[in-house]
Amino acid sequence: MRDRPLILVADDNPTNRDIFSARLATQGYDVINAADGEEALSLARERHPDLVLLDVIIPKRGVVAVCRERKNDPDLPFTPVIMVTALDDSKDVVAGLGAGADEYLSKPVDHAALVARVASMLRIKSLQETVRHQADRLEAQAAELASWNHTLEARVTEQVAAIERLSELQRFLSPQIADTIKSHPDALEPHRREITVCFCDLRGFTTFSETAEPEDLIQVVREYHTAMGELIFEFAGTLEHFEGDGMMVFFNDPLPCEDPPGQAVQMAIAMRERASGLITDWKRRGHRLGFGMGIASGYATLGRIGFEGRFDYGAIGSVTNIANRLCAEASPNQILVTERVCAALDDRVDADPVGDLILKGLSHPVSAFSVLSLR
Repeated sequence: MRDRPLILVADDNPTNRDIFSARLATQGYDVINAADGEEALSLARERHPDLVLLDVIIPKRGVVAVCRERKNDPDLPFTPVIMVTALDDSKDVVAGLGAGADEYLSKPVDHAALVARVASMLRIKSLQETVRHQADRLEAQAAELASWNHTLEARVTEQVAAIERLSELQRFLSPQIADTIKSHPDALEPHRREITVCFCDLRGFTTFSETAEPEDLIQVVREYHTAMGELIFEFAGTLEHFEGDGMMVFFNDPLPCEDPPGQAVQMAIAMRERASGLITDWKRRGHRLGFGMGIASGYATLGRIGFEGRFDYGAIGSVTNIANRLCAEASPNQILVTERVCAALDDRVDADPVGDLILKGLSHPVSAFSVLSLR
């Protein structure tokens, strides 16, 4: 066990390494240095530093490769990574964060900011290690209890399994659905059901992500996910996945609902209203973004997908492709639905026909309607 935290400084500029080493040493940290990505990974495996200070523009592997390999190496303990970047390296910052980096500092690095970020990341590492040690201790205690009594073992196993199922469900279901289904794990097995699928995303997000500062990009995504996530839970939708600005939500699975198309369209209209307020605020901050949605109903195969330790709950079928393509076709502030969805709503909404659309990847045209409002 170390007396002082060990920090790895990875930078191909020896002057930068010396400056960082001197600053960190004055704060009571031990420092080791690497001149490129390969040396940084080698030292990380050999010395297991408590934190890595990594220059974005580093030769041999690069920041994305270093972060990804560090994250995916099972022999390496959790080690926070702080990237050091010039203000015009936003793409590298986003890529680095996506690959597993935890924080970043902009050049020229302010001494106070460096000290604060390092201390913050070391606190996170300490908390993570505490949680891991607690988990190990709990596992050992569970094994000891199991050896005492076979009846107690069965009860503990059943309770732990229920907790794990609930934790897994809560990652992709609204809380009220997860609470209902926790005692029915068979609902996660593959099955076929008619569902209503909603896709939504932000218009102009790709251009925005290419030009925006990382702080602005992260703030916009956080605001968007928070606002849309609240509505997904409010309308009891199942969040299949979200990726950047895109989200897929479906209704009528894993638990049935009485009116999947109606529930989906109500959520979509609420999302559009909520997005309108966000877009107005973003516009005042100089961000030009829009919001669009696509909704389709049909049969899909659903169930738990993934691998041990990382499962999702997904839907597979043409209905998901149609909803996705309608979303891509929608203009800003537009909700496009299929004729099947529109017919299921009867006279509960005002909608205008937009005709037969030729959607990418589909061999036949899709008759679509633009939802205006609820009646």
